[in-house]
Amino acid sequence: MTSSDDSAGAGFSQADLGNALAQCLAYASDLPWGSAPTLFALVPTAVLASQAPGLVDPGDDSALSPVVQETSTADLEELLTTVAWPEQVVGSAVVTEITLLPPDAEADLDAALEPLLADPDAADEAARRAAHSHPERKTARLAAGVLRTGQRVALLALREGEQQSGDLQTHPDIAPNLLDALAETLHG
Repeated sequence: MTSSDDSAGAGFSQADLGNALAQCLAYASDLPWGSAPTLFALVPTAVLASQAPGLVDPGDDSALSPVVQETSTADLEELLTTVAWPEQVVGSAVVTEITLLPPDAEADLDAALEPLLADPDAADEAARRAAHSHPERKTARLAAGVLRTGQRVALLALREGEQQSGDLQTHPDIAPNLLDALAETLHG
């Protein structure tokens, strides 16, 4: 692979992206629940090893390395609308906490939102309160990532007590809006 291929993100597979997201979730598993979203630059491990050899374990054979970014905001929307990446970054990822509800919870959310539909901020806040108070809710960490070439993956790790499950789940329809926002950080 040439360095121009590295900077364009060519040659990386969906599995490479999934492995990088698993590394992001492993990093987040050491953070307390309730932490702010964590943003990562996805860099070809070979590029990182040549530019900053001290950051890469000599035995690391992963195609992509997530590099955690220091951020000044905990607001995910603000974070994703203000970030821009240099060419060496072939992808971006974020880990954030979400609340999962069973399919039959939609009626409960509709009842909480209906009186507030004219005020989107109030409706969002009501939806969050209803979700967080639902007796069948589950908390999870969501890792979402995209590459410049268009590959996208989202992984979920459920909360088990104070720990993060090692069992990662994915589905093609998880977090499409978040994946779109991440893609914009690469092309915007």
